[in-house]
Amino acid sequence: MNITTTIDGTSARIRPCGEIDSDTLPPLRAAVDGLPPQVTDLQWDLTYTPFMDVAGLHLLFTPTANGREHRATVTGLRAQPLWLLLTAAEVDPTVFDLSRLLPDVPPARFRPAAP
Repeated sequence: MNITTTIDGTSARIRPCGEIDSDTLPPLRAAVDGLPPQVTDLQWDLTYTPFMDVAGLHLLFTPTANGREHRATVTGLRAQPLWLLLTAAEVDPTVFDLSRLLPDVPPARFRPAAP
């Protein structure tokens, strides 16, 4: 997997190129852990990520080992990673709150109930 990290002031963009799974999770975590302390906003650009499994959920919803919190958003979602996020949010909208990652998605408490 190739990982490109771009930093602009307090913002960073991490762009993985390849699948996100248990083998690629450690280098992605290392990319986050290696961000400078001034970075508060993190954008995951998944344009070149055609597939992610549960490791992607851990990456996006589990705090990093260094304990630093970043306001994270996701862009460039392809069909399968988007499906995984939507499925996880449907199963447990409290744990997998997409409004945090996808700014255009309203929080679960403001979404209409399923028919």
